[in-house]
Amino acid sequence: MTALEFTYNLDQVSKTLRPFALRLTRDNEDANDLLQDTMLKAFTNRDKYTDGTNLKAWLYTIMKNTFITNYQRMVRRKTFIDTTDNLHYINTANNSTDNHAYSAFALEDITQAIESLDSAYKTPFMMHFRGFKYHEIAAKLEIPIGTVKNRIHIARKDLKRMLSVYSRLD
Repeated sequence: MTALEFTYNLDQVSKTLRPFALRLTRDNEDANDLLQDTMLKAFTNRDKYTDGTNLKAWLYTIMKNTFITNYQRMVRRKTFIDTTDNLHYINTANNSTDNHAYSAFALEDITQAIESLDSAYKTPFMMHFRGFKYHEIAAKLEIPIGTVKNRIHIARKDLKRMLSVYSRLD
């Protein structure tokens, strides 16, 4: 594929990338920058693109990886190293004191919500929460893996509904 053909195909697909960039960044300016970075990386690495592969998927992957890299860079930039004797990493954005009263109430409500779940949903959810893999839960409970995934999904949905009051406080 020539550079001209590649550029034309990039232009055609770029229109579908903008909404994805907006979903990732949640800001018009940042979305434009991300889209521009993606197009630049795609064009400079066009020799790595193989004819016949899905260009759109290739570009989405480049965009997602670029976003993750930029995000990690931003987080590192906001973190500095304290050079005192203790050598702690300190995040400058969190300079507030919390008395933990709110978190104690929230934890109590979460525990109560989990306890109110039907045991058919609570058991796989808690096993998954404790780190068990889907296939391990399925083997332990002797149910199909699809049922495990479904029950965990339903438990999460029910918990989200029961604890919706906390989503409005942010």
